[in-house]
Amino acid sequence: MNVKKFTAATSREALRKVREALGPDAVILSNRPVDGVVEILALDNDDVASLASPAPESEMAAPRPSLRIQEPTFDDFEPAPAPAPAPRPAARPAPRAFQEAPAARQPMNSLYDMDEPAAPAVAPTYANRRAPQPEAPAFDMAAMTAMMSAAIAQAKESAAAEMHGMMNEIRAMRGMMESQLAELSWGTTQQREPQKAAVLREMLAAGFSASLSRYLVDKLPAGKDAAESLRWVKTVLARNITTMADEDAILDRGGVFALVGPTGVGKTTTTAKLAARCVMRHGPEKLALITTDAYRIGGHEQLRIYGKILGVMVHSVKDEADLRIALKELRNKHTVLIDTIGMSQRDQMVTEQVAMLTESGADVKRLLCLNATSTNETLNEVVRAYQGTGLAGAIMTKMDEAASIGNVLDVLVRQKLNLHYISNGQRVPEDLHLADRAMLVDRAFRTRRDAAAQIADADLPLMMAGLGNLNNDRSLREVYVG
Repeated sequence: MNVKKFTAATSREALRKVREALGPDAVILSNRPVDGVVEILALDNDDVASLASPAPESEMAAPRPSLRIQEPTFDDFEPAPAPAPAPRPAARPAPRAFQEAPAARQPMNSLYDMDEPAAPAVAPTYANRRAPQPEAPAFDMAAMTAMMSAAIAQAKESAAAEMHGMMNEIRAMRGMMESQLAELSWGTTQQREPQKAAVLREMLAAGFSASLSRYLVDKLPAGKDAAESLRWVKTVLARNITTMADEDAILDRGGVFALVGPTGVGKTTTTAKLAARCVMRHGPEKLALITTDAYRIGGHEQLRIYGKILGVMVHSVKDEADLRIALKELRNKHTVLIDTIGMSQRDQMVTEQVAMLTESGADVKRLLCLNATSTNETLNEVVRAYQGTGLAGAIMTKMDEAASIGNVLDVLVRQKLNLHYISNGQRVPEDLHLADRAMLVDRAFRTRRDAAAQIADADLPLMMAGLGNLNNDRSLREVYVG
């Protein structure tokens, strides 16, 4: 081994000398500063290779001794020729025991027999012959494959669980950052454009959701004051509300209509109002009434009283089979109105009711009754529960009891529902009117104008921060702003 030393003023210069002398594959043993210079000890790569492999004549290069002992065979028991006697010194005669040693070689059973006296030779017989050793069991490839598959599946499950947890943490961090950025952004916008804050307070006070209000405020045209911006918002809302132009879609065309919705929204009263309009237009013989309300005490009796007043027969059904039979018998009627049983939007029977109406064998158009006194979140749950394969339209009920109707208009805009009628009282049929978009929007902002002053400017950034990214809300993508 030839270790060489190189010195230079800098490390770069010393390494250059090493490369020139020993080549690029040289091995650096040490690098240290000595007396103002850099000293490098290096070794040639060939010397390192010679250290890795032992010399041929060394003990390390010799093959490993094998301790495997060969089993004796019958050939080993053949007598071997007697060796020639070695000359003995005259002064020291050999012991008698060594002079009478047998001439035949004795078999060596183990390496340790050299230190023990030789055993007498035994003639090979069938009894003392060693039995063949059993073969080692074959390697079970199928079991090993199953073990490997189980290990790989377990590793995949563990990796998937870790990835799922990491993605949840990333989403949480993203939501927190979006909330903080939204709060900072809205605080800056509020100071730079105060008219947006004024419009936002008006929309929140009217009952519109924070997400729709923020979406429209972000789309406000530049250069408008608060009054002009509010008029622009009213125009956009009226443009996105779909209403029925006239009653020909129901009264003149006819068909089978089912009024659905939660308990207590006024389905039976609204059914009676529609029935009165049909009777006034076409007569009682063109109309039929069906009720499925067999659970509520006196539920079907209320509709029977209305039917008796109008001169219309009321049919009561219990299940899908009865409904099929009733619709088949009433197929010659111009209009059939079905008053369904009311149930919570979280009840599992809602799905069964939707399936019963859909699979009744007739083209049943479902009209959803929306209670104007319910909150925005409740109305969204109702629409999702009764949506099914699609709703033909909606009817706003209890408008006279609602402090604000912006919640209903918000659902109509985001869910794209066609508003047929509005009901604002118990009188039959006077308190049922066609929906007017401009009137509804104006009513929404007029009834809660005093509540806008209750929302402080300092609370608006916090409210906007909780919305996150509005681009992820699919219901806002279809809102047309012009």
